[in-house]
Amino acid sequence: MTGHLEPRPTGQVTADSRETALQGLLSFEALILGILAQSGLPTEGVLVGVEERNALMESTGFALKRLPVEKRGQASYISKMIIAGSVGLFDAALNYLWDETVSELRKRVVNFDLQYFYDVAEKSDKKRMELKDEDDLPKLDDQKLLNGSREIGLISDIGFQELDLIRYMRNWASAAHPNQAQLDGLQLANWLGTCIKHAITLPYDQVTAQVKKLLAKVKEKRLDDSTIKEITSFFVNLPSVQADPLTSGLFGRYTTLTTTPETLDNIRGLWPKLWDRVSDEARYNFGLRLGRFRANGDEEQADLARQLIDLVDGATYLPSEEKAWEIDGTLDELIDAHNGWSNFYTEPPIARRLQELVGQHGDVPDSLNRKYVLGVIEVFLTNGNGVAINADPIYQDLIARFSPQQASLALTSFSDPVIVSKLQWERSQGKWAELLGLIGNKLTGRSDRELFEAVQGFAGKPHLLVKDPGIKIQLKRFES
Repeated sequence: MTGHLEPRPTGQVTADSRETALQGLLSFEALILGILAQSGLPTEGVLVGVEERNALMESTGFALKRLPVEKRGQASYISKMIIAGSVGLFDAALNYLWDETVSELRKRVVNFDLQYFYDVAEKSDKKRMELKDEDDLPKLDDQKLLNGSREIGLISDIGFQELDLIRYMRNWASAAHPNQAQLDGLQLANWLGTCIKHAITLPYDQVTAQVKKLLAKVKEKRLDDSTIKEITSFFVNLPSVQADPLTSGLFGRYTTLTTTPETLDNIRGLWPKLWDRVSDEARYNFGLRLGRFRANGDEEQADLARQLIDLVDGATYLPSEEKAWEIDGTLDELIDAHNGWSNFYTEPPIARRLQELVGQHGDVPDSLNRKYVLGVIEVFLTNGNGVAINADPIYQDLIARFSPQQASLALTSFSDPVIVSKLQWERSQGKWAELLGLIGNKLTGRSDRELFEAVQGFAGKPHLLVKDPGIKIQLKRFES
């Protein structure tokens, strides 16, 4: 092959040495394929052709220029990726690339604040109790790792979409799963550059860096009034998209029975100022978590949760009925099943339970409306690989039960990062068009109908809707 990688480990790679290596590789390949043929094993389509391998090797050097020299010595999975690619095993190369990405994201999580990450990434309080230290990170699936990293600011929304696409391809086009997909060298090299840019070398933005310092201070020692005032000045312009995960993390830490008295004092000092920046959705979620503590018999944790809610006169956000806790937990179960390997079998019974809970009229507490609508749409759009045949009619029925308010939330769901990422996939794009057909006659407000017409008339792919200037202007009406 005529490609080259930077830096060269030893000596000088010349044109002659590359040619010699190529001839040696082709000879080795012929030998191995001959042995396979003699053994009666397939040889056609096992290895990618030399031209595609050459494209990978030529392009990889450019991608690696973004990777600092001090990090290259630790990137063993990238080495394995390149070796696998050079011999024509692109599906294995993609698997190794994703292994490197996951490894680096886990390092970023540990270096940031592991307990905070767990509090934000794992929505189930029961499962959260099983997560103690770095050794427990593999208990979180890759989807939760990506979502949690996005929520706490370790990767950007754009980075999340790019990496989620690679995760999808790794699941359905790599050696991790039987498939007939074809990969090419330029794709692999581009994905390597994406992982380096968005997972390995992305610096913290200003807000994320400040959150990291805040979390460290909260754990160090009891904060005096002047330090509390200094920290809370940072909250003044904090948008809810960043305030929500921060409060979720502090809530999780406060309701952990092993948290020190000093840290509890510090959180109580920060909580009222941070509460002003939190969305209603997050506030209702704290009430739901308190309800789940009660339902599970975790009275000490429920009492701690109530302390924080009472501290900000948040009784309005307590759940009004026990059914809300069941719907909330079922939604979490459904999303977990949807993102699992055997989702076509595990989704339907959970979907039927959700269908029974919301009833004939789609009765969902206001506190859960947004989570419910986005959750139903997420599973309805499929995982990009196939439709869960036995669950899909249930999702259609749930969408058919949407109220005008829920239909309005469904219409604007294309601005949610998780939905945006799904809409990159061809199968999900088809389901999006189906969704629009199901909710069209439910939209009663003028703003809803005008946005609906704009969305239907949009000529580009649906994952680009959120970037359209005219549609952005219309979305602002829904934020006011």
